[in-house]
Amino acid sequence: MKHLFTMLAFAVLALLAPPLAAQDLLPPAPYAYKQLEDPAEEAKAQALMETLRCLKCQSQAISDSDAPMAGDMRHQVRTRIKAGEDPEAIRAWLIERYGDYVSYAPQNKPIMWPLFAAPLVILLLAAILLRGRFRKSAKPEGGE
Repeated sequence: MKHLFTMLAFAVLALLAPPLAAQDLLPPAPYAYKQLEDPAEEAKAQALMETLRCLKCQSQAISDSDAPMAGDMRHQVRTRIKAGEDPEAIRAWLIERYGDYVSYAPQNKPIMWPLFAAPLVILLLAAILLRGRFRKSAKPEGGE
């Protein structure tokens, strides 16, 4: 029974491995490593790419990453800039496609306010608790 389970696991992995490896075997998109012909358009693309995070590397901008996914994102940015699309519209499209994490400049959304308010609330509660504690210890004791 144990060998059957092991063989079944290897069979599943063997079926899943080729599609997973196929993405990295594809040639890079045309504008992944090639700059735009117009210097003004390329400057816009570079400025935008420096504010977008590689989802695979997670600590690099797509302009600096060698990951295939970053190359595809660079291609998308350059293609859309060349087509005349506004950089902020491209950023919004990438955020919609990949989530807020793709942008180094987070958007102000109502869901974010608790993140900013929580430390203030905690500090206020700590101040109230400490004030009550110091008041008790500052009172003189009974009959001496």
